[in-house]
Amino acid sequence: VARYHNIKIDLLTARASLDVLEKQVREFSPRLCAVADERAARDLRTRIADTQTRVFAGEEGIKEAIALSHAPVAVNATLGEAGLGPTLAVIESGKRLALANKESLVVAGEIVMARAREKGVEILPVDSEHSAIFQCLMGSAGADIEKIHLTASGGPFRCWKREDIAKATREQALNHPNWSMGSKITIDSATMMNKGLEIIEARW
Repeated sequence: VARYHNIKIDLLTARASLDVLEKQVREFSPRLCAVADERAARDLRTRIADTQTRVFAGEEGIKEAIALSHAPVAVNATLGEAGLGPTLAVIESGKRLALANKESLVVAGEIVMARAREKGVEILPVDSEHSAIFQCLMGSAGADIEKIHLTASGGPFRCWKREDIAKATREQALNHPNWSMGSKITIDSATMMNKGLEIIEARW
C-alpha cells in the first residue's frame, strides 16, 4: 500500500501487535481499527488518542468494524481458525474477499462458499500456491483442466531418504531452510500436513 498512493486503507485489524499497529495507523490514517485482544485495544485507544481513528475491541469488535468499513475489498491474512469469523463477516458485508487464511476453508469450506454464493461475494485466493493456481486458471482461456498440482518442498526434509525422516528430531523439523513461520506451521510443512490442509482449501 505504501508503494501505491491510490490505495486507501479504511480499516486495520490485529490480534495484539500494538507497536506495529500504532505505526501503521499513524502512517495510513485509517478511519477504523480493531484489536482482538480487548486489553490491547484499550491500550491502543490511549496511544492513538491524538488521531481520528476509531478503535474497536474483541472478536465482535472486528466484525462490527468490518460491517462499518467503506472498503470494497477486505484482505483476511489472519492466522489459524481465528480467521473464520472475519471471513464470514466480510461475506455478510458484501465486500470482495482477498483470502490468505486457508483455515476458513479447511474448517468451514462448504459454509463459507455457500454463503459467498448467496451474497454474490467474490473470493480471491491471494496466498502462495492457491494464488498461483488461480492466476494460471485465469490464463487458461476456458481450456479444460485435467489436473492441478500443488507444489510442496517438504521443508528441511526435501532431500532426505524416507528411513532418515523416520528418525528425525523436532529440532531438525524446525530447521526450515527458507522461511521463519513459527513452530506449528514449520512442523506442518516438514510433515506435509500443511499440504493436506491446502488440498482441502483447493477443493473449495
